[in-house]
Amino acid sequence: MRGLLSHRALSSVLGLLGLVAAFVLTTAVPARAGENVFIEVTPNSVQAGSRVNLRAGCDNNNDRQAQVTSDAFGRVTLRSNNGFLTGSVTVPGNKAPGDYPVNLDCSNGATASTMLTVLNMSQPSKGPATGGGGTATGGRGAGSLLLVGGLVAVAVVAGVGARRKTGGRV
Repeated sequence: MRGLLSHRALSSVLGLLGLVAAFVLTTAVPARAGENVFIEVTPNSVQAGSRVNLRAGCDNNNDRQAQVTSDAFGRVTLRSNNGFLTGSVTVPGNKAPGDYPVNLDCSNGATASTMLTVLNMSQPSKGPATGGGGTATGGRGAGSLLLVGGLVAVAVVAGVGARRKTGGRV
């Protein structure tokens, strides 16, 4: 009886999976071949004042010009180049840092968008705080004094320890 029950349960599950698969396959809308609308910005994070390259696809209209607009750099016309639409533009040096949408408008009415992150690091970053650096300069900085003081302390401790050993035998 037990084997018969598990066999029925397995048959029911497989039948249900078959119905779901048939439903998905018959109701799914197939994608049209060649449908490929996109815009790429390389690099997608730049310092204000840097140049970016744009590459786009307008489905089957890559032989016609397309327009790209963004508050980061204004309007740019992309031209056909090796099966893609390409162009480049410089982000103004005074552009405020932030994320800016980049919008593609194809001549066939298709659109796409992506994001460009503008950085504004006008102040160079400082290195890590690793100490005085006196030993690295070759001069008599705090690092040199600490090194000499440490060596003297080791010598004193070693001398006292040696004296105790010899003093205990007398």
